[in-house]
Amino acid sequence: MTARAHWLRPHGRPARVGMAELFFDLVFVFAITQLSHTLLHHPTVLGALEAGLLLTGVWWIWVYTAWVTNWLDPERTPVRLLLFGMMGAGLVLSMSVPQAFAGRGLAFAASYAALQLGRTGFMLFALRGVRPSNFRNFLRIGIWLAVSAVFWLAGGLSEGAARLGLWATALAIEFCGPAAFFWVPGLGRSTLADWEVDGGHMAERCGLFIIIALGESILITGATMAELAWDISTLAAFAAALIGSIAMWWIYFDVGARRAEHLIAHAAAPGALARLAYTYLHLPIVAGIIVTAAGDELTLSHPAGHMAATTAWLGVGGPALYLAGVAAFKRVTVGWWPPSHMAGLAALAAIGAASMLLTPLLVGALTTAALVMVAVWESRSLSSFRNSDREGAHTAES
Repeated sequence: MTARAHWLRPHGRPARVGMAELFFDLVFVFAITQLSHTLLHHPTVLGALEAGLLLTGVWWIWVYTAWVTNWLDPERTPVRLLLFGMMGAGLVLSMSVPQAFAGRGLAFAASYAALQLGRTGFMLFALRGVRPSNFRNFLRIGIWLAVSAVFWLAGGLSEGAARLGLWATALAIEFCGPAAFFWVPGLGRSTLADWEVDGGHMAERCGLFIIIALGESILITGATMAELAWDISTLAAFAAALIGSIAMWWIYFDVGARRAEHLIAHAAAPGALARLAYTYLHLPIVAGIIVTAAGDELTLSHPAGHMAATTAWLGVGGPALYLAGVAAFKRVTVGWWPPSHMAGLAALAAIGAASMLLTPLLVGALTTAALVMVAVWESRSLSSFRNSDREGAHTAES
């Protein structure tokens, strides 16, 4: 028991993101690329539903692991071995994504269930006799995940609409778990005290995932551009895509992410904030980046001429989903809906309404302009916060 106690991070000491955690994240670069390509190959309503379901599963695997490494110490060999083992299963999961609703459904489902249950089993072993309340918390979590695993595996053995329905049920169970405090008959429900986390670590981990998603979008843009003829229209589309990615980074990281990190680090109940702001509300942010990357690839391939409906809804819908997700995140962490984001959403709605009358390049340029407007507006309106933050850091260094 003494040895297992050392697998956990010490109470009261700030949790730092370890290199093993960053190494683990590399699997999800591949997963996000697979998701983006899957959406591009099936740009229909059904394809979007399937890609959204797969993305939710991938995010759920990652964010549960982020919670676990908030308590586990990645510098300990057993914890590192856990993460490396999860990387192997995560690669199987990622490789299965393009054919998850075809011939590799069982591989996706089995690797997903193994990741969720294996990580939870490790936590139960690490916590037993060391932290009783958190042990009971993970016992409840394990029961919820075991129930959802039945639906994952049943879906993997099914086909077509049955698979989609069973996997949607599995995700609904897992999504409801934290909101229901993992209530289990006879074991009761968890409390916010059971979810006591290091807020700075959680904020940094989720910020790094946003970087992964944005990095994937830049990789797709660069890889697509490398295979095209470089003329005026493709170069303009490339510039619009790159500037749009930079604007998305700016909107999330310039001030908002630091304010949220400061808030959760000093919150009386950081677990509640981590559950809503980081576990749930970061999903639409990541989804928006992936959809935007798919739209940018289509725009680069055909910048001039007729606007296809698929290019329109990906090119406008991705930035809109991203802005809506960031706005909701800031609403929870700051307390109000950012006016710049609301104006940006209104501008994107207008662009979407007129998109079928425009070329893909013009739509891409206009959506990028909307994102840049939001970034500049928020940066200027919150300059006082940024300046006070810098002064505080300078005072601390002095």
